[in-house]
Amino acid sequence: MANEIKMMIVDDHDMVRKGLKAYLLTEPDFQIIGESANGKEAVSLANQLHPDVILMDLIMPEMTGIEATKEIMTTLPKTKIIIITSFYDDEQIFPAIEAGAFSYLLKTASADEIIETIRKAIQDESVIEQKVAQKMMNQLRSKQKKPLHEELTKREKEVLLLIGEGKTNSQIAEELFIGLKTVKTHVSNILGKLDVHDRTQAAVYAIRNGMVR
Repeated sequence: MANEIKMMIVDDHDMVRKGLKAYLLTEPDFQIIGESANGKEAVSLANQLHPDVILMDLIMPEMTGIEATKEIMTTLPKTKIIIITSFYDDEQIFPAIEAGAFSYLLKTASADEIIETIRKAIQDESVIEQKVAQKMMNQLRSKQKKPLHEELTKREKEVLLLIGEGKTNSQIAEELFIGLKTVKTHVSNILGKLDVHDRTQAAVYAIRNGMVR
């Protein structure tokens, strides 16, 4: 068949792979060209078979789905990886998307939903499970509310505190037992992260946010 969609199924549970395969093969244009029980094997198999779509579990032995996704995306950027997992916590969702996963479904998805997601992937339409999408939105809102100074390192916060107290670079270097050049680097980083133009604005920020002793 000219327009067959070539797929791989990656899951460490044999029954899950068999179940997915049974669902997918009801579609005449779907072809299962490979199966794998772990991420490491999946990477090797994908590079041999060049599938159009990979259904990828996350938690597997030897190499996780996130690690496998990242590896596969470096060599097969056009392959669409659809995560199908039981997990939708922040520690799984964002690394998976960052690694290159195209769509994200939970294992509670129906056969029709999985089939529709595959067809949409071929058309470059991403699908994110509603619960997962909500998690992503909550995370984005949380990041938007996060104070800028939380992006500073421990040392940068120490330098900012001293800037807020009116200390010069030389005084900061002496108090923290670091070189003057290092202080200047920290100050530059602080201005960038706080989105302020000079030391005075940084000092005002530190005072307003209760960072000055």
